[in-house]
Amino acid sequence: MILKDKRILLIVAGGIAAYKSLDLIRRLRERGAVVIPVMTKAAGEFVTELAVGALAARKVHTDLFSREDEVDVGHIRLARDCDLVLAAPATADLMAKMANGLANDLASTVLIATDRPVLMAPAMNPRMWANPAVARNAAQLRADGVRFIGPMRGEMAEGGEAGLGRMAEPLDIVAEVEALLDRSPKPLAGKRAIVTSGPTHEPIDPVRYIANRSSGTQGHAIASALARAGADVVLVSGPVALADPAGVKVVHVERAEEMRDAVLAALPADIAVMVAAVADWRVATAAGEKIKKSADGSVPSLPLTENPDILRTVGHHQQRPRLVVGFAAETSDVETNARAKLDRKGADLIVANDVSPETGIMGGKRNTVALIGRDGVERWPDMSKEEVAGRLVALIAGRLAEV
Repeated sequence: MILKDKRILLIVAGGIAAYKSLDLIRRLRERGAVVIPVMTKAAGEFVTELAVGALAARKVHTDLFSREDEVDVGHIRLARDCDLVLAAPATADLMAKMANGLANDLASTVLIATDRPVLMAPAMNPRMWANPAVARNAAQLRADGVRFIGPMRGEMAEGGEAGLGRMAEPLDIVAEVEALLDRSPKPLAGKRAIVTSGPTHEPIDPVRYIANRSSGTQGHAIASALARAGADVVLVSGPVALADPAGVKVVHVERAEEMRDAVLAALPADIAVMVAAVADWRVATAAGEKIKKSADGSVPSLPLTENPDILRTVGHHQQRPRLVVGFAAETSDVETNARAKLDRKGADLIVANDVSPETGIMGGKRNTVALIGRDGVERWPDMSKEEVAGRLVALIAGRLAEV
């Protein structure tokens, strides 16, 4: 248990996403962590000190000028007597204070005074997140060594609002806390890895596109596992509703051609794991305006053209990584189809899974895979996608060690 007896100073700032912090406290404590809560005055407008303190089983710190706490310079003690400072939710206000060295309440003072790792989980309206001032502050914090998880895309608390701004889910935040505090051996230290994840969206017109049901869960889990193993990871992600994994460089793309270009730009690398469900075809010429229904009911013709095969491109590239792993999502003859791809695509290993509708795997939380290699087939039992990722990364590390 990575988090057993680890002291996590949790700063809860004032945003509607503060309700998620209650579950976050529970999840951290389930894993043995000690949660020391700090709340801003605004946070108290969304969740109560009583709820936060009850779940943390500790006193909630709120006041920079508390006589009881400050008798021993409490804000300094809080800032240092922990293993990690976690701000969730991290509001635009809290980020601005830390980025600019402001310290006018307990939360901002702790952030300025700490010498421990800091992880922020931003949460705000999409337009706020896109504001140039917020972007500058986020860039400054990253340059100063602050780590971020999220924000995610999705529906906002405000009716009808959606976009990039949701706080990462508690379990995703816990996973990043574990990654930051993990002191286990790093078998892939010094290795570079490229991972693709999610679907691609191929435009038909400005409002329609060709896509598939991939959620990106498996690809993102593999990128996280590679980073935890010490690899320098570039994750090329199609459109997903997932937080960017901590410790991973993420390149966001939409179309297959953009994904191919981003992958090639990331070469050379030691490892390539091509998990993305890339659309096989795109419309030959996307319409510049929304295609309207015709008055006579005729259906428009949409000539298709083939998209680049990214796995094959990497597998036969002059800068081919030492280990190339592909994924094959099939609905029938799973192992036969995957085996045929092995040589054709120039891969060392194909991870095959059955995504026929009755499995419920496509876009789900679990996976059942078979590893197809030149030395045979290795079938793994049903497990979570995080477990698949961990086991696959262990196998990758072992194979590289043999070379």
